[in-house]
Amino acid sequence: RVRVCPHNRDIVGCWGDGGTVSLYDVGGALDVLDRSSTGANSRKKNESNSANAAMVGAPPPRKMKKEPFFVYSGHATEGYAIDWSRVTPGRLATADCRGNIHIWNAAHPVLPNDIAAQYKKKTKDPWSSSSFAVEPTYAAHGENLDHPSVEDLQWSPNEATVLASGECGGIVRIYDVRCPGKAMISNKIHKSGADVNVIAWNRLVSNLLASGGDDGAFSVWDLRNFQSPDPSKSPKPLARFHSHRTPITSLEWHPTDESMIAVSDDHGTYIYDLSIEEDDPDNHRNEEEADGGGVEGEIPPQLLFVHSGSEMTKEVHWHPQIPSCVATTSFSGFSVFIPSNL
Repeated sequence: RVRVCPHNRDIVGCWGDGGTVSLYDVGGALDVLDRSSTGANSRKKNESNSANAAMVGAPPPRKMKKEPFFVYSGHATEGYAIDWSRVTPGRLATADCRGNIHIWNAAHPVLPNDIAAQYKKKTKDPWSSSSFAVEPTYAAHGENLDHPSVEDLQWSPNEATVLASGECGGIVRIYDVRCPGKAMISNKIHKSGADVNVIAWNRLVSNLLASGGDDGAFSVWDLRNFQSPDPSKSPKPLARFHSHRTPITSLEWHPTDESMIAVSDDHGTYIYDLSIEEDDPDNHRNEEEADGGGVEGEIPPQLLFVHSGSEMTKEVHWHPQIPSCVATTSFSGFSVFIPSNL
């Protein structure tokens, strides 16, 4: 997986299959793209002279760097889970297939303006192998010690120290990094033990967490009621959908619509609007879904749009600036589209 630091788009974190996490400075590549985009737009408008004049006064592009500035090999094995905090600049969490979670913190300013102020008259590159301090914070524990792999991590959108994990065995945990060594809340959300492949924290309604499983079901949870009074019973989701027949591979909430979510599996990408209620006066179907029931493969009324044609879709993301634009990555390539009914 690849994740861009939300506080500084130059910094990209990448989990590798060699068991290492690498950080790259892609600022030089972004400068080249920005300059080429400016040149293309100016040619279209027949403003080449003014564009050239502007380019003369513009700072030269930074050097493109192909090698990572930081390579971390402290994990015991490879992993998939990686996420940047949107509250604390430069805070990163990574986890591996043995259930270990490591917390990263930047050792110097991360915001571009702060970096410019600190290194204004220095030629030294701010990013180096000493830019981050990494601390092993959590190890495998609880009931899934036989298969402790952490499949996904998500930082809380408004709490600097709160972190959620989706793990093998159908387990979701909530951590507070101020209390290392143990989870604050731990629940087995899948009675069947199906792995939790992905989770997504709603940035607009911070008590909503979505999860997608290896059994093709995806659920939405209210974290205010996530701690079950009876430890032997799983909490009830606000909604659970069984319309997918292959594992859920990615989830992402819409950046401006709190009820809309994009979901992907091996066969395609799907847009759901959870604000749509089924025409069921007695509310029987909603109760079935909340209990984990429902008919497998049945198309729910909340499903608005289906994008097919891609092979083995692995990631789906909303464009942060173009309304309702969706981008996906898959074995067959990239897809970028806007659903026709949004």
